[in-house]
Amino acid sequence: MSEYRHEKRTLGVALIGIGMVAKAHARALQDLQESLTLRGIYSRTESSRKEFLATYQFNETPIEYDSIDDIAQDDSVDIVIVLTPPNARIEIIKTLAAAGKHLLIEKPIERTSKAAAKIVDICERHKVKLGVVFQYRMRAGAKELTRLVQSGELGEFAAAEINIPWWRDQAYYDHAGRGTYAQDGGGVLITQAIHTLDLALSLTGTVESVQAIATTTPLHKMEAEDFVAAGIRFSNGAVGSLTASTVSFPGANENIHLHFENASAIFQGETSTVYWRDGRIEIVGEEGGTGGGADPMAFPHGWHQELIADFAEAVIQDKEPCVSGKVGLKVHQLIDALVKSSREQRAVSLVNK
Repeated sequence: MSEYRHEKRTLGVALIGIGMVAKAHARALQDLQESLTLRGIYSRTESSRKEFLATYQFNETPIEYDSIDDIAQDDSVDIVIVLTPPNARIEIIKTLAAAGKHLLIEKPIERTSKAAAKIVDICERHKVKLGVVFQYRMRAGAKELTRLVQSGELGEFAAAEINIPWWRDQAYYDHAGRGTYAQDGGGVLITQAIHTLDLALSLTGTVESVQAIATTTPLHKMEAEDFVAAGIRFSNGAVGSLTASTVSFPGANENIHLHFENASAIFQGETSTVYWRDGRIEIVGEEGGTGGGADPMAFPHGWHQELIADFAEAVIQDKEPCVSGKVGLKVHQLIDALVKSSREQRAVSLVNK
């Protein structure tokens, strides 16, 4: 891993929000200590801060910030990783962007594409980098499949099948705010499927229109959807299907099947398998957990490590990160269209998005 230096010192990082997903970020930052220094953490709950510091050790012990303003005023902080729920984010972004802090935020950017666009605009106005944590792009199989698509070797793209057969028990949704529009912005689409949808869009290109059904099954008591099925038409004329679920007990790895002129490719877990029309079969990556079952955190932290390192490099070299805020808006717009299509029982166009 190359080292990232900023003004002759290691880049400083602050972490806001130390809930469930903070585990992956903490382990990633531990492995990146030659390049990045975790200067401090912030959580509204003191006991959570104490537990975090007792669980994760660093070469330099991070401080406990008392407020967001304290982070904004800390000149040793270059990057802030924001892990709060999307409904608790806009004021944080305003304060930190105005202070010149570069921001890497957990998905989703916000609860709707309109609200997400406001965050992107705030960061652009203050000329700070905005990155979104879509770590699936860092899987070995995904990177190889991206290379093949961009090279043109696969030929014309014709069809896609996108499947997210995940499982969450009722206890998951009994946690305050989960599966609600007020906190999460929705259900399976914006909370679970969003990662796979972002990766799929990076491989297929833009979507022209969708026609969907999004509903809550009897298997969960929750406000938003836990099952979605949709037909998709892409801008190049290709077609596709989508199923996304948290009712698929016991849960399985998400998968993307892409069909091209010269080959078909299957991305599943961390593996991509390409079946060439001339008989060759190429496999990249190894099977591994992705959080599709009862344990949402059953995945390695290496993907987060690569994504954080990429964002640091973007700050140093003044370039766009792997998934910028603008890029992240595309999957938000797709999700909004899917939900709208179901509610209005009609096809919804995205061509003007």
